[in-house]
Amino acid sequence: MPSPASSPSPSSLAPARHAAAHARHWRRSVRLTLLLLVVWAVAGLGCGVLFADWLAGVHLGGFPLGFWFAQQGAIVVFVGCIFAYAVGMAVLDRRLAQELAALPVEPAAAAGDAATGGGAR
Repeated sequence: MPSPASSPSPSSLAPARHAAAHARHWRRSVRLTLLLLVVWAVAGLGCGVLFADWLAGVHLGGFPLGFWFAQQGAIVVFVGCIFAYAVGMAVLDRRLAQELAALPVEPAAAAGDAATGGGAR
C-alpha cells in the first residue's frame, strides 16, 4: 500500500485532467467537423454530379432530383450543416464546461486568478 506522501494529491492531477478534458473536446469537435464535411460533400458532389443520372428518375417540384440537388439542394444541405455545427458545438462546449467544473481547482491557479482580478486581460 503506497504511503499518503507518495500518492499525488487531487490538486496536482488537475492540470493533467484539464488537458485530458480539452483533448477529448478537440477530438469530438474534429469528429463533428469531419462528419459534416462528408455530409456536405456527398450532397454537393455526390447527389449533384455523381448520382445525378440515377436521381433523374425522381422528380421534385417538376424537376429531376439530381438537377434540384445541383442547383439548390447542396446549398440547403450546407445551411443545415452550419446549423448542425452550431448546435453540436454548443453541446460539446457545454459538456466541456461541465467536465472542467467537476474537476478540483488548483490552489496556485485560484490564488493567481484572485491576484489578477479573475483572468487574463
